Amino acid sequence: MSKDTANRNTKVMNRYDVTSRLIGKLQNEEAVIGGIGNTNFDLWAAGHRPQNFYMLGSMGLAFPIALGVALAQPDRRVIALEGDGSLLMQLGALSTIASLKPKNLTMIVFDNGIYQITGSQPTPAASVADIVAISVGSGLTNSVWAADEEDFERLVDESLGASEPTLIALRIDDQPGVGTTRRDPVQIRERFMHGLGVRQPL
Repeated sequence: MSKDTANRNTKVMNRYDVTSRLIGKLQNEEAVIGGIGNTNFDLWAAGHRPQNFYMLGSMGLAFPIALGVALAQPDRRVIALEGDGSLLMQLGALSTIASLKPKNLTMIVFDNGIYQITGSQPTPAASVADIVAISVGSGLTNSVWAADEEDFERLVDESLGASEPTLIALRIDDQPGVGTTRRDPVQIRERFMHGLGVRQPL
């Protein structure tokens, strides 16, 4: 099935809007890992929380980091936010996650078909690569395109009670991120570890 066939009925959404919808649903100190660039800019702007981890300059590592958190804290729900370009650089993470089967992990992929932060060059997802088909083929059978904002919210609700890893892909527009993450790696790390209850605040 072609990418166009797979998601032809999906609405083009806005990353900040759907990130805000996601954050509004979190009530149990869920950990959220934000991928680099606009993904974590919007996460920061949507609702700064000590359980948010904002990645800086580590393209493709949101899912691997989230996997580590999910395995280390199996009673905590973990949500990873990633762009299509970053995910395509680290596809091996999908099969690793499928093999380990962390039931508390939700992966959200924002697909706008471009490397937005570096100049909007097209990614393979713009033409030949279907994120959901790749995910299913990697063993993550609970993977789906969100049709629109309401469908996204429904899928998030389902994922927060799922007993297997979930991947939700969305088509998004090319609007820039809202806000700017404070670029202090030590502060980001320490706040996150305190938010997860594994370290006392500085």
